[in-house]
Amino acid sequence: MEEKKKILIITYYWPPSGGAGVQRWLKFAKYLPEFGVEPIILTVDPKYASYPQRDESLEKDIRSDLKVFKTKSFEPLNLLSGLFGKKNVPYGGFTNVNKQSFLQTVLRFIRGNFFIPDARIGWNRYAYKKAKEIIKEYNIETVITTSPPHSTQLIGLKLKKNLNINWIADFRDPWTDIYYYKDLLHTGFAKRLDKKKELKVLEGADRVIVVGKSLKEKFYHKVLQDKITVISNGFDEEDFTGIVQKPDVFTITYTGTLSDQYNISTFIEACKELKSKGINFIIRFVGNISDYNLNGFKTAGLFENLEIVTYVPHQKSIEYLFKSSVLLLVIPDFVGNKEILTGKLFEYIATQIPIIGIGPKDGDAAEVISLCKSGEFFDCKNSEEIAKYIIGLRHDWVAGIQNETNHVEIKKLSRKFLTGQVVKLI
Repeated sequence: MEEKKKILIITYYWPPSGGAGVQRWLKFAKYLPEFGVEPIILTVDPKYASYPQRDESLEKDIRSDLKVFKTKSFEPLNLLSGLFGKKNVPYGGFTNVNKQSFLQTVLRFIRGNFFIPDARIGWNRYAYKKAKEIIKEYNIETVITTSPPHSTQLIGLKLKKNLNINWIADFRDPWTDIYYYKDLLHTGFAKRLDKKKELKVLEGADRVIVVGKSLKEKFYHKVLQDKITVISNGFDEEDFTGIVQKPDVFTITYTGTLSDQYNISTFIEACKELKSKGINFIIRFVGNISDYNLNGFKTAGLFENLEIVTYVPHQKSIEYLFKSSVLLLVIPDFVGNKEILTGKLFEYIATQIPIIGIGPKDGDAAEVISLCKSGEFFDCKNSEEIAKYIIGLRHDWVAGIQNETNHVEIKKLSRKFLTGQVVKLI
C-alpha cells in the first residue's frame, strides 16, 4: 500500500473549542485520508487556551488514527478574565461590548495596541518550536496555517523563512478588513504594524486559500499575485442524516452571533406586520444576541414571539435548524461586507429549508443562495418585501409545499467534495 503524503495543519481552534471556525479543518482532516493525504494537527492545549465557547461534541469527528499535538500557550485573555470577569473581556464579533463602558473601552484599547495582530500571539513561540520537531520527525513538506487568530499565520511565515517548507495560508475571515476592526481602537502605529504583518504573510505564503471570491479580490489587490484560491466553507452530510423534526408553529430561526453591526430593523418591521395580521409565529435565536437588537424586538411588541436559546453544541444547533420553517441569515451592515460568507450559511443550505437573507444583494452570500435556489436576499431597507416573502413562505409551509433547490450545486458544498479541492493544492 502506498504511504500517504503527510501534511501539518496548524490551527488554534480545535475541539473542545466550539464555534464555526473549528469545523473547517476538523472536517478537512476527517476526509483527507480518503484522498491519500495524512493530516497531522498542531493546536493549543485546551488547559491553556482562551476559547470563547467550548463544544466537546465536536470531538466525535476526530479520527481515531489522527495525530494531534498540543502545546502550552500564554493567554492574556485568561488573565484579563480573571481580573475583570469574562463578561467584560471582548470576544469575537464584540456582541458583549458596551461601548459606553470605560472598562471595556480600556480593554479594547489594550487588545488592539499591545497584542498585534491578536491576543493569542502568546501561543506562537510554543507552536513554532513544536512545529519544527514535527516537520523533522515526519518529514513534512507542506504546512497549512489557518486563521483567525491571524497570529497563527506568523508561525507559517517563520517556518517558511527558516525551513523553506511549502506553506499554504488559509483565511476564514479578513484580517485588517474585518467588520469590527475599528472597535479595536488601534493607534496609527499599531494599525500600520498590523497591515505590515498581513502583507508579509500574503507575500510569503506559497498559496493562499480564502472562503469567498470577494475576499480573494481584496487580498489580490494587496499582493498582486495570482496565488489565491477560493475554497468555501461547507456542510458535512453525515451531520444531517437521520434528523426529521418539524415545528408545530411557524418558526423563523437564526443561529450564531447577532451583534450591533447586524441591522435587523427591517426584519423587525416585517415581523410587526405579520403580527398585525394575526399570524402566529416564533422568532428563535440560537447563540449570542446583543442587547440592542434584543431591545428592538421588545420595543416592537414582539417579546412574546421570541425564543432565546444560548450557545448549544454544534449537533444540537443543527436540530434547531430542522425544527424551523424558515432560516434567517443577516450580513453585518458596514462598508465592504460583500465578502462575508458565514459557516452557518452552508448548513442552512444543507437543510433545504427556505432562507431569508438580509444584506448586500450583490454579495457572496446572496450569490451562493441564488445559485443553490435556497431562498431570497433583501437589502436593509425593504421591510414590506420581507413581510410579503415571509407570508408566502408561511402559505407554502401550511400547504406542505417543499422548497425546490439546486441539488447539483448544493452537492459541491459538501465537506468531502471541498476536501478534494484542498488536495489539488497540496
